[in-house]
Amino acid sequence: MRGMNRRACALCWAILLAAVLAAVYLLGLLIPDEAVAGSFLHAKEAPSLAHPFGTDALGRDLLMRTLKGLSVSVTVGIAASVISAVIAVFVGIAAATGSKRLDALINWCIDLVMSVPHTVLVILISFALGRGLKGLLIGIAATHWCSLARLIRGEVLQLRAQPYVSVSGRLGKSGGWILLHHLLPHLAPQFFVGLVLLFPHAVLHEASVSFLGFGLPPEQPAIGIILSESMRYLSTGMWWQAVLPGLTLVLIVLLVDRLGNQLQMLLDPYSAQE
Repeated sequence: MRGMNRRACALCWAILLAAVLAAVYLLGLLIPDEAVAGSFLHAKEAPSLAHPFGTDALGRDLLMRTLKGLSVSVTVGIAASVISAVIAVFVGIAAATGSKRLDALINWCIDLVMSVPHTVLVILISFALGRGLKGLLIGIAATHWCSLARLIRGEVLQLRAQPYVSVSGRLGKSGGWILLHHLLPHLAPQFFVGLVLLFPHAVLHEASVSFLGFGLPPEQPAIGIILSESMRYLSTGMWWQAVLPGLTLVLIVLLVDRLGNQLQMLLDPYSAQE
């Protein structure tokens, strides 16, 4: 990448990281159920060439289970991030373009949601909706939109103060036309960057809530379930059951966070001339 400017490097990094994440996700989907079946003949084996991540107490290959768990975590993270980002855009626009009472009410709701720890709020919502994938997804999506909504609100307030927006209003353009042609195109970078940066938080909250037993069911090959099961055998020296899946989850989260930073640099107009 020598001789390339920052935006070109950011584009290359974004493509590379997106390809790695897509490969991990698709690989987890293509793994058959037979690959994660239990076998007591191979129970509690340490990492080896046959089982790079070792096996658990039921003889299941931890590498295969980790990859399938990552695909589940990525699915939950993508769905929750998209829902949260869409909610944030609508709420932010409503707060910036509505009445003062509506703006005050939305800001009060944002402060209320942000005052409660996300993990506690996700657990309460998931438990109230019967746990499982549905409750976990709704709980994560309903608690991660506040910061992006506040950012969108501030951006819309700045855009409404621009001269071309005032001129469009004086020329008889409707509010919907101004929203479609002046506001939404400028909000697209914030939306996509916020969407990517919401993803690591959604994945980590899915893993933590499942780890505590309030998320996905125990038979689901998720990272939180794998880490929860490994706690029973960690004191007996079976470190690989927790360390290797946990490091894989951290690596995926770091890759997504780096992807978000590269997209932010790519979409930032101030870096165009660097």
